[in-house]
Amino acid sequence: MYQDDKDDRTIYKVVVNHEEQYSIWPSDRENPLGWKDAGKNGLKQECLDYIKEVWTDMRPLSLRKKMQETADNIQ
Repeated sequence: MYQDDKDDRTIYKVVVNHEEQYSIWPSDRENPLGWKDAGKNGLKQECLDYIKEVWTDMRPLSLRKKMQETADNIQ
């Protein structure tokens, strides 16, 4: 953790995109284009801990779907 992170009192929100990839964004700012609220707000570390808990498969959604289609076609 950087020294600045210890002093950072910014409230962040967790955002997620259409590929089910997560990030954090300052809660007082409009979401970046293509991202929506994931329902978690808090200090930076709280948001990062939440992402670590819920984002268990780092592959983009489109890749997961393609891999599942390929596996289904093999069977």
